[in-house]
Amino acid sequence: MPISKTPAPPYYAVIFTSQRTEGDNGYRETADQMVCLAEKQAGFLGAEREASGLGITVSYWDSLESIRVFRELAAHKDAQQNGRDIWYSTFGLRVCKVEKEIIM
Repeated sequence: MPISKTPAPPYYAVIFTSQRTEGDNGYRETADQMVCLAEKQAGFLGAEREASGLGITVSYWDSLESIRVFRELAAHKDAQQNGRDIWYSTFGLRVCKVEKEIIM
């Protein structure tokens, strides 16, 4: 997944960090579906992710409201529950306001 082309700041970044459990258990397919679903949401600006045991996904949004709407989608809620029950031994979520960017 390439570096996202975001607009000039300010905008928001959601950083999801996780430690995976053993086995795929449908994870990759759902992770791909969540990116596709996010891409269809108003306010979504892009995403970048790592696909190893320690996962970091950063998604970019134009507002806190856009983030809230995505968080509440039924398919995303299902993925969140599977994350708690199956895919992650631990995880964290950070929401940041991007005020400056330097991309070379």
